Amino acid sequence: MRFVQVIDCKTERFDDMDRLMGEWVEQTKGTRTATHSLTGKDRSDGSHYVEIVEFPSYEDAMANSTLPETDRIFHEMVALCDGMPTFTGLDVVREEQLNQTLSRRFFHEIAVGGNLDAIDEVFAADYIDHDVAKEEDTVIGSDSLRDDVARWRAAFDFTFDLDRQICEGDDVVTLWTWTGTHKGDFMGIAPTGRQCTMTGTTIFRFKDGRIKEGWWHEDLMGLMRRLDALD
Repeated sequence: MRFVQVIDCKTERFDDMDRLMGEWVEQTKGTRTATHSLTGKDRSDGSHYVEIVEFPSYEDAMANSTLPETDRIFHEMVALCDGMPTFTGLDVVREEQLNQTLSRRFFHEIAVGGNLDAIDEVFAADYIDHDVAKEEDTVIGSDSLRDDVARWRAAFDFTFDLDRQICEGDDVVTLWTWTGTHKGDFMGIAPTGRQCTMTGTTIFRFKDGRIKEGWWHEDLMGLMRRLDALD
């Protein structure tokens, strides 16, 4: 079970605190067990800071605390604080990656499920689409995405397997495998009835709770070969 430590402190010397944390990151390369760290500043109190540090487990957090660099940094950190920092340990019992969930809605509900009305819920109206397989590789507007989905659905019965998703900041990266049966005209190719697979990567950038921009990289040449459309 993943474990999160919340460190709450007050200091007027955040620049020194920030430098200290940078030293700890540098000095514990290859030995620390922390996987993610985030520091926030209280909007209503400029001297109030909260740091959230994530570990794979409670045991990993305890191992991290025994590092000599951690012990030294802790004492220096206390000296920079206005009073003793407080520490809260949390077992992670539920996590929702909201952008990841919205991204999955596109693949499963919209593309495979055919709920094109959901595009207005998931994508910004001025959505920007980049696709290396298109002649015009940048298109603006969610209506173009609606047309793309409708065109693919008319040409294939297909599914998406989401092999891996990586979330960082406002971006969700999805590595996917597409499997489809060719049932309708596709780029001038008459239906073949063949089942084909294609791999690809999609990056969605989120803004204000909707997908604002997307980048598509798919093995379209491989798909065309499977349809015997290439010499």
